[in-house]
Amino acid sequence: MSSPRPSPAPTSTVQDCWDCMLPGPPSRNNFGSADVSPSGLLAFPAGSSISVLDTRSMQLVVSLPMPPPTQSQSSTATSSLSPFVTSVRWTPLPLGRDLLSTEPSSSHLLLAAGDRQGRIALLDLRLKSPVLWFDSDTSNNNSRLAVQDLCWVQARPDSYLLAAISGFSSLSLYASSTGRCFWKYDAAPEILSCIRRDPFDSRHFCVVGLKGFLLSVTVLGETEDEIVINELQIRTECSELLKLERDLAGGGGGGVAGSTSSASAAFPLYVARFAFSPQWRHIVFVTFPRELVVFDLQYETQLFSAALPRGCGKFLDVLPDPNNEFLYCGHVDGRLSTWRRKEGEQVHIMCSMEELLPSIGTSVPSPSVLALAISQSDSTLQNIGKIYSDQPDSPFSAVDFDNPFDFCDEPVVLSKTHLISISDDGKIWNWLLTAEGPEDNRKDDKNLDVVSNITEVPVSGTSTNTVVSSTGGVEMEASKQSEQSNGGRSRSSSSTISHTEISLKISLVGQLQLLSSAVTMLAVPSPSSTATLGRGGNYPVVAVPLVALGTQSGIIDIVDVSANAVAASFSVHNGTVRGLRWLGNSRLVSFSYTQVSEKTGGFINRLIVTCLRSGLNKPFRVLQKPERAPIRALRTSSSGRYLLILLRDAPVEVWAMTKTPIMLRSLALPFTVLEWTLPTVPRPPQNAPAKQSSLPSTDQTSRASDGTSSPNASSDSKGSDGSQDDTSESFAFALSNGALGVFEVHGRRIRDFRPKWPSSSFVSSDGLITAMAYRLPHVVMGDRSGNIRWWDVITGHSSSFNTHREGIRRIKFSPVVPGDRSRGRVAVLFYDNTFSVFDLDSPDPLANSLLHPQFPGTLVLELDWLPLRTDKNDPLLLCIAGADSSFRLVEINIIDKKLGFAHQPRSIKERFRPMPLCSPILLPTPHALALRMILQLGVKPSWFNTCSTTLDKRPHLIPGTPKSSEDLRSYMMDIQTVGDPVVPELLLKVLEPYRKEGCILDDERAKLYAKVVNKGCSVRFAFAAAIFGESSEALFWLQLPHALNYLMNKSINKSPQKATVSASVPELDDASMLSRITSKGKSVSGREKKDATSQGQLRLMAFEQEELWANASERIPWHEKLEGEEAIQNRVHELVSVGNLEAAVSLLLSTPPESKYFYANALRAVALSSAVSKSLLELAVKVVAANMVRTDRSLSGTHLLCAVGRYQEACSQLQDAGCWTDAATLAATHLKGSDYARVLLRWAAHVLRAEHNIWRALILYVAAGAMQGALAALREVQQPDTAAMFILACREIHATIISESGNSDDESKSSIKDKLPHLPGLGPENEDVIAVGEYFGQYQRKLVHLCMDSQPYAE
Repeated sequence: MSSPRPSPAPTSTVQDCWDCMLPGPPSRNNFGSADVSPSGLLAFPAGSSISVLDTRSMQLVVSLPMPPPTQSQSSTATSSLSPFVTSVRWTPLPLGRDLLSTEPSSSHLLLAAGDRQGRIALLDLRLKSPVLWFDSDTSNNNSRLAVQDLCWVQARPDSYLLAAISGFSSLSLYASSTGRCFWKYDAAPEILSCIRRDPFDSRHFCVVGLKGFLLSVTVLGETEDEIVINELQIRTECSELLKLERDLAGGGGGGVAGSTSSASAAFPLYVARFAFSPQWRHIVFVTFPRELVVFDLQYETQLFSAALPRGCGKFLDVLPDPNNEFLYCGHVDGRLSTWRRKEGEQVHIMCSMEELLPSIGTSVPSPSVLALAISQSDSTLQNIGKIYSDQPDSPFSAVDFDNPFDFCDEPVVLSKTHLISISDDGKIWNWLLTAEGPEDNRKDDKNLDVVSNITEVPVSGTSTNTVVSSTGGVEMEASKQSEQSNGGRSRSSSSTISHTEISLKISLVGQLQLLSSAVTMLAVPSPSSTATLGRGGNYPVVAVPLVALGTQSGIIDIVDVSANAVAASFSVHNGTVRGLRWLGNSRLVSFSYTQVSEKTGGFINRLIVTCLRSGLNKPFRVLQKPERAPIRALRTSSSGRYLLILLRDAPVEVWAMTKTPIMLRSLALPFTVLEWTLPTVPRPPQNAPAKQSSLPSTDQTSRASDGTSSPNASSDSKGSDGSQDDTSESFAFALSNGALGVFEVHGRRIRDFRPKWPSSSFVSSDGLITAMAYRLPHVVMGDRSGNIRWWDVITGHSSSFNTHREGIRRIKFSPVVPGDRSRGRVAVLFYDNTFSVFDLDSPDPLANSLLHPQFPGTLVLELDWLPLRTDKNDPLLLCIAGADSSFRLVEINIIDKKLGFAHQPRSIKERFRPMPLCSPILLPTPHALALRMILQLGVKPSWFNTCSTTLDKRPHLIPGTPKSSEDLRSYMMDIQTVGDPVVPELLLKVLEPYRKEGCILDDERAKLYAKVVNKGCSVRFAFAAAIFGESSEALFWLQLPHALNYLMNKSINKSPQKATVSASVPELDDASMLSRITSKGKSVSGREKKDATSQGQLRLMAFEQEELWANASERIPWHEKLEGEEAIQNRVHELVSVGNLEAAVSLLLSTPPESKYFYANALRAVALSSAVSKSLLELAVKVVAANMVRTDRSLSGTHLLCAVGRYQEACSQLQDAGCWTDAATLAATHLKGSDYARVLLRWAAHVLRAEHNIWRALILYVAAGAMQGALAALREVQQPDTAAMFILACREIHATIISESGNSDDESKSSIKDKLPHLPGLGPENEDVIAVGEYFGQYQRKLVHLCMDSQPYAE
């Protein structure tokens, strides 16, 4: 920000309204960066600023300008401008809930941003400023490496590190607490392009290069020794890149070596991107310009590659669907291709190609797509709606909430995904990608899972739910058991959806328009009282909060400053808009010109009047031949009736802007500058005493407004019939010889105003007048020497001073209101693109000026005042068009006093929004936590009923809701709660202002909450977590009922462990007993249960034996065609893990004798075959296995242990070797009861301590029966509310299971209540449970105090 010029007496302050800033369009200089937060906030760079918008309502939340470099970071004047922002990344920290030990923070609203000069900042969205600068090496001007990409990685449970690619080949790790860089890696001569974090392990991230280089990095701590790297290579064709490198070296850029550029800067159309699979661990999808590759990090090889078909543009980005096995690939030609995984393989097939830039209404040349992003905030809500829907075939996503009709004959909606695309014409597009099945399936199968059939498709023509697999036995038996538990029902082939029947559709559901191109002109309407409405009549127009911006592309953007949004865009010219003025408040006149040829030198001038109401563009002054001179400027009178056209070295033309514009006459004088008079100063109140000021204008203006000498005042004396003939307006001018004058336009006549001239010394001989402002009776002029002169045309008084700056380009009078004591405030724009505000009423204008040597981070191209003041205490608003293509409002607060000005603190007025901004994550932290608790405890859906425009269409509208806002207790549901019963009412009172504004939940999410609020507390907890972007926690709550079902079933049906695979099959019959009860009123069992819980994101929370076994079996066919000794070792390991010993033996016996693995493979083959033949070689094999584990790093020893049935020891060895998923798969195949629980328990401790994934660990603790471990983990991470809700959910699920089993006739089921009256470790007398309740009570009381102390958030 700027500080005022030091002076002993008066002071004035300037404040930048960051909320009132519109960024220019993004470009390729921003490197195609964009990031969507888990809560649905999109951040993307545009020029040197960062824009944040809400993806649900497509509204701009805020724009954050990147601060300019400090003097220590910059050595030249130009480098002190803010450089392009090149990368943004939201911090993954959730909403902080540790209120008892720390103060509330906005750590969940932090954003890392890197720029073209290598600076990296951590920005706070709430403070709208950086809170930390990372120690990137920007001190040396020669080593400023542009930031290519950023990524957060977790080293400890409470801290994240920031990984950054700088320049072509530099990778750095920074500590987020101090900003210190503690690790660097140079990949030269590779060119690094993209960096992403592993969704399965937050310690792990990968980096890909343009030539196929793949770097895998695991962070174990915050020291250099704790970084583990693995360098891999993906085979790809890069001859085009080598040619581009040669061109770069030959073009004087010096090549890649030693350059401070980066991949996206040097090769903007040669892009390599990758993404981790959200469904499968170790799988990454990589796109090179003309190739799609599926790479397996575990096997360190590529599983699949596909070349781009002919006619398709190069790949731009790859985005996997969060819930389905689709890949969405953006292309540089503005198209989107969808790729679907082939059943049972890692082979992807392109199944659709769509346009992301509709050809209707686009400009020429066509805009480009810069970035793509998937909004994942809806995917978790889709899982909630899918599992807990009353209509399994029609989740909430299948209903059009804005449509009051629900058509039952529509196709089955299998999934919906929101995709955001950003184009370089300033548009952000919200696309809805829909996968639909045929209509007939809705009638045939009421139990059809919404998403599962996309990835698990029965074989065509079969009547059983059998999935093709390379193994037999267990899968077939499991499907039979599921049929029996379902009462013998099986899905017929008529009710299955094959891949060929799925249709993919794309539709545009939202769009946000920002500034469309680089801003060249700015115009503010200031209509006078003589201007009438465009539709006729004698009503004077009003000042409107609109600003017109002319752009380089020929588009005129109309900005509504009250909403901080582009209200309309008009494509007017084919080239740059070079002049723009308002005609009244509903019409614009603009011009552009083109040069015919350099030889002839002729120009074609194009003048157009644009009507804002109709959108029509009407050209006038159309000539048949090119002109000798181009138009230099336009000047319109404040009434909008007259237009002056200034041409270069040609007479000035005066036009009457009637319906058909008429040229009145031309003035052949050497004008340098001329300006129309502004509307007259309003008459002050009659009882206000007049005070003399140093500028002799106050009394003169009052007298002039009563007499006929004021051109604008004459409109007051016109007849009531609206006749305009007697009105006149005047304009002041300066000639090239320094002479001044004022002309008056009266009807069609132009005459000399005959002002009273100033003294002769007033005219300077050396200063050519370059700028002028005229408000009767004062004319203010500026010259190219920096002098400012003003002159009273009535009295002839004059004065001047020198600004000691460069030449003056613009002078603008500030708007005045009745009661203003100073009417001489002017904004002055200099030729060096800086500006100042002077008060010419003060004795020493220069000493009391508000100097802005440079606006922070950008140069000022144009400026003007916004004429919307109604009170003398209102701030002055200055509109600024920056050189970075942004539009900003600068607020100047001034209180009139005898000695000067002072800053007036005032609350920011609320911004007008066409619809509420329903983004709870933006609420003050205490209020956000209050809303979270209200949603968890359960509030009646009628609480969301407000004065919304869609109130009548809301499906959850409950008639007869209490209208009084005093009794808020009636909104809370009568359910079992924890903590203080008074707290919910206090929290509702705190949230009442947000509820009245309708900005808590939008209609769609409120409807989903109404649907699931009575389905149990676990789904309410999942909903609350999903609303605040905590998807892992939401998945935990969704899986908790399944984990408790599994635990209780295991506790009741303890059977001796069987060592053979076939013996585990009868267990499924007992296992299906309790699996029906996963939610109230919904039966999900056997194979159908797997479908409902293991697809999409829920696969991350798999813990049951059938799920783990099936996930491992799914991967085996992907690797069948791989060759090489290492691949064979990994394949044997997979086959043994899933119990397919025959295939493992066959693979081992195929090893050639010359292989170094021959003897080990032969030994394993003999041992495994003996296990198949039931021979016992336990002792000998055990000794051999121990020796092999001691001397060999391979996993051969575990295979020998499996051969003799020592599965528990094999799992321990696998866990010691770090193969946690493999150990769980092996245990799921062979172990039962407490043995399996021990494996889960050790796995849970690893996930919690090493991988820092508390929600995954909690599920494993519950499945293992270690409730104390779960409570201890929650206590460690300081989440008292979650611990209390966990106990509440477990008790409710337990009670549901007991009640369901009590209604059953089966004796084994009815015995559950006798065996398990309480969940182990969660009894009411347990000390830990009592402590959790007391801790939660303290948390509630602290939250209430914080909420009462926080003011409601107003934008």
